[in-house]
Amino acid sequence: MNSLREFEGRTVEKAIDAALQELDIPREELDYNVVSKGSAGLFGLFGAKKAKISVAVKKNRPKQGRVAKNLVDEAFGTPKTEESTSADTEGFKGEDRTYEYTERTFEDGFFKGLTPADAGVEILKEIASFISEESEIAYRVDGDILTYNVTGGNAAVMIGKKGQTLEAIQYLLDKIINKHSVERVRVQVDIEGYLEMRKEKLRQHAQRMAEKVKKTGKPHTIGHMSSHDRRIIHLTLKDDRGVRTQSMGEGYYRRLVIFPKRNKNMRNKNR
Repeated sequence: MNSLREFEGRTVEKAIDAALQELDIPREELDYNVVSKGSAGLFGLFGAKKAKISVAVKKNRPKQGRVAKNLVDEAFGTPKTEESTSADTEGFKGEDRTYEYTERTFEDGFFKGLTPADAGVEILKEIASFISEESEIAYRVDGDILTYNVTGGNAAVMIGKKGQTLEAIQYLLDKIINKHSVERVRVQVDIEGYLEMRKEKLRQHAQRMAEKVKKTGKPHTIGHMSSHDRRIIHLTLKDDRGVRTQSMGEGYYRRLVIFPKRNKNMRNKNR
């Protein structure tokens, strides 16, 4: 059975954002009706009214089971879009650098005698012990990719909201392992299959956005993403003849833009 709650904002979108934040659910699960679209008032100063939406809240939302899937879904609400403002960067060329993972043991310190990969296992065990004693950790090597797999325990806490905790753990391991690896390796941490489900969601999202770009003829900007996620988008669309992708900006403000490829017929039509 559902209960109704109302949320307000300067616009309907702001009211929706408030509901998503308060209820902590992905946008596609939000069941709402617009009560009032609001008004700007006189000169935007007097008599302004806020937009209001009514949201049906499920009382028995599942909180356990399929944790990784729920967290992946949460990470892919509808992204905000913006027009591209700068093209002062190189496009993605899809070139892969390949190494073979070669390691040496720590010569001193807490991890003396361990390989970097085994040290990573110990670090993950230590982190997991603060959350749950039931986690099991293993790793595999595939070329230049070193992947740790964590199963059992409190997966939701270790993954974190939108995978932010998982990204932080992965960043820490990457720094430690590459300090002692002969060649640069890519470190990944997977929890209960989260990475593969996230990758599939990213691929689907990229394909939907590409179709939108081809239909509208306008570029689409995807907001803040990790470099790993941007790479998945680039690789997914690199063979699509209707669009091209480009990363733009620096640091936290780096964005990925999907541009339409205009053929001769389209250019002649627009003249």
